[in-house]
Amino acid sequence: MTTDKPLADRVALVTGATRGAGRGIAVELGAAGATVYVTGRSTTAKRSEYNRPETIEETAELVTAAGGTGIAVPTDHLVPEQVEALVARIDAEHGRIDVLVNDIFGGDFLAAWDTPVWEHSLDDGLRLLRLAIDTHLITARYAFPVLIRNPGGLVVEVTDGTAEYNADHYRLNVYYDLAKLAPIRLTHSWAHELREYGATAVAITPGWLRSELMLDMYGVAEANWRDACAKEPHFAISESPRFVGRAVAALAADPQRARRQGASLSSGGLAREYGFTDLDGSAPDAWRYVVEVQDAGKPADTTGYR
Repeated sequence: MTTDKPLADRVALVTGATRGAGRGIAVELGAAGATVYVTGRSTTAKRSEYNRPETIEETAELVTAAGGTGIAVPTDHLVPEQVEALVARIDAEHGRIDVLVNDIFGGDFLAAWDTPVWEHSLDDGLRLLRLAIDTHLITARYAFPVLIRNPGGLVVEVTDGTAEYNADHYRLNVYYDLAKLAPIRLTHSWAHELREYGATAVAITPGWLRSELMLDMYGVAEANWRDACAKEPHFAISESPRFVGRAVAALAADPQRARRQGASLSSGGLAREYGFTDLDGSAPDAWRYVVEVQDAGKPADTTGYR
């Protein structure tokens, strides 16, 4: 292990790594030298119900290009047999899992915004919850026995919103609200169950994420993302997926990470503590901005927030 590759001896499993935060996290763990198994349902051979062009194989290639070892394993985390086989493969090839990132969601096209439960599609809502919660439970069931084999393991539950923010705000609809509260509560449970084995569990949220889907929605690319601010001025606080990736990599490399056991964290908050930046050299603190500027009804102004 070296200072520029602090995770060179670590094995990570990043679920839901096809795109968005999962891809950014996988790439940054690779940049820190880790061997990263990346899972998802979108492959070069078949697209998932998202019907997006990103593939899990592309993510693995990006991990390797960043300096790690990326290994793509197409997996549907709602199918226990597939998850069991995935973990068995990692165990056979490395005998350990040091970092588990539960980033599966898959419900973006299933959530109807500001729609009460009696008007929302029941099938879509229950499918969203299965994708967002059942997948995390199934993954934990099979991955934790390998993760706790060696002290020092890290479990990261990725969500949208901090515990403090989500406790006081209704998030889009009841299904989305439950889906984004659940990882925070799961983190509390994992902390209780894993503590005696020397493992640490945290929840982490990115800010306004410039995912591939979000960029497409605004008709921009990462290179010219600021053009979207003409349509949505508060998009100025947005961050690339690599920013939350650097947050997870910093946590994984921190020998004192156990002090954060059970915590709800944000990419912007961790940037202040660890000193990393986004790709453009800034450090957007989105959740502080959302509360103090956006939700407060003030004009978009990121001064002091990035």
